[in-house]
Amino acid sequence: MNTAYAVTIIFIAGAVTFAVRYFPFALFSQLKDKMPPSVVYLGNILPQASIAILLVYCLKGLNFSAASSYLPQAISLAAVFALHIFKRNFILSIAAGTVIYMILVQFVFI
Repeated sequence: MNTAYAVTIIFIAGAVTFAVRYFPFALFSQLKDKMPPSVVYLGNILPQASIAILLVYCLKGLNFSAASSYLPQAISLAAVFALHIFKRNFILSIAAGTVIYMILVQFVFI
């Protein structure tokens, strides 16, 4: 594979990604007051759905054979739930849970 081919593929992939992400904004920018009910519904439900998917993905291989294999996940999950209840911020909850999990795995439950 030569360099021009790789650059072309990267450019095409970037352009398609940009177009797909820009399309909804261009389509609905004129309809600010008359947003379709399905789009409003998806805007309200997708953050919770993404959290649920992340939860299932992260806990699917949980092993209860030793405390060090499930305690980091349990502590991080509790921190995510507590932060979300108090702050109502998805990004903060996910980022803090990830940081807590990585600290526990790297330094506490070695």
